[in-house]
Amino acid sequence: MKLNSKGQVTIPAELRHRLGFAEGDEVQVVEDGNTLRIVHGEAAATRGNRIVNRLRGRANTDKTTDELMELLRGE
Repeated sequence: MKLNSKGQVTIPAELRHRLGFAEGDEVQVVEDGNTLRIVHGEAAATRGNRIVNRLRGRANTDKTTDELMELLRGE
């Protein structure tokens, strides 16, 4: 792994998935002696919150509540 000119590194996908890191997550870099640790930030969202945030505002809202109820429940 190489540090680029902006001081950035890419965390391998397998590690991100296994440790629960996702795009947009807040992370902290913690100094631990001569080692740097990348840890979840305090405001890290749950997987469900990340999905909701990504989908927020994308719903098709051209139907009334009654039309949606009929579509979903057959009423």
